[in-house]
Amino acid sequence: MAERTSSVLERLRDAARSTRSDERHEPVFPIGKAAELVGRTPAAICDAEKEGRLPLPRRTAGNRRGGYTLAQLNTMRAHFGTQPWRADTDPCCVLAVQNFKGGVGKSTLSVHLAQYLAIQGYRVALIDCDSQASATTLFGYVPDLDLTEDDTLYPFLRQDEITSLDYALRKTHFDGLELIPANLRLFNSEYEIAARMARGQGGLVDRLAQGIASIANRFDVVVLDPPPALGAISLSVLRAANALVVPVPPTVMDFSSTAAFLAMLDETIETLAERGMAPNLRFLRFVASKAGDNKSMQKEMMNLMRTVFGHAMIRTPLKDSAEIDNATARLMTVYELDGPITSSAVRNRCLAYLDGVNSEIEIDIRSMWPSHLARLRKEEMA
Repeated sequence: MAERTSSVLERLRDAARSTRSDERHEPVFPIGKAAELVGRTPAAICDAEKEGRLPLPRRTAGNRRGGYTLAQLNTMRAHFGTQPWRADTDPCCVLAVQNFKGGVGKSTLSVHLAQYLAIQGYRVALIDCDSQASATTLFGYVPDLDLTEDDTLYPFLRQDEITSLDYALRKTHFDGLELIPANLRLFNSEYEIAARMARGQGGLVDRLAQGIASIANRFDVVVLDPPPALGAISLSVLRAANALVVPVPPTVMDFSSTAAFLAMLDETIETLAERGMAPNLRFLRFVASKAGDNKSMQKEMMNLMRTVFGHAMIRTPLKDSAEIDNATARLMTVYELDGPITSSAVRNRCLAYLDGVNSEIEIDIRSMWPSHLARLRKEEMA
């Protein structure tokens, strides 16, 4: 069965080469959206192009102005001085999207958040720490066909002589976003790390944090997509992270599972604290994920979650959307689609929810950076 499923995956991959990672293309933006993202007016961009301060945009076959790629937007940001990067003295945000229950939308949120931040102009790394490799798949890879264990975290976690994660970082089709992929072989590290820790090598729980520190100067945000279980890798993620986002579908079963997750998390942090290894979380946020529009029980659960989690609850729910499902079936995300798969109304509604969730997390991230605090206060007053 394993051989048959691998064969089917290979045929699917070959039949859909346009979605593969090496043939993906950046999203493009019309001048109005580009100006909004860059923080300048369309007129300012056109003037800079006419004066030769920015390259002229490409023209379509009808000699109309074409859309701008994300790489071109970042060139504009560099020219106008509107890059949203953290200062060198600000900490790199290491954000884990974590829940010990599978199927809660963890990888969907991780990848869309990473791409959203890249679109906004941040320097982002996404590290897939889950051997199921769902995040990796959304970048067009068939993990166990396109990647080997040497392309993942696996060599770094098991070989002390490797001192940096640079070897595993690979560019994506989103300018400013790099990926450390995963595949099934990463699961072996769970046993190996646990066995070495049992032999008294407790420092291994800091191994991932050391790896992130080796590349942190190149990024503003590192997004971690850990496995949906409390194991050696999840412990390493918890030690490395300074921010935590927990997706919770608004159902009784998922809320119950999240309650158990929080109890385990609390106990784990206490145990780590006893050993002087408690994580320093700058913020903890909950997202109502995979929410339905017309389900009364889900509305009741969301109200309960807002009461229980208070200000830690992100105001915008991440609604279940056919647009996300259809994009995922193409090994893609909503942010990279050229147009709607379903309808413009469904796509626009889906983007509104995604942008709402991600923009709230973006504010939390910026709040970690002293260099951004004055600008944040000014934006709140505007």
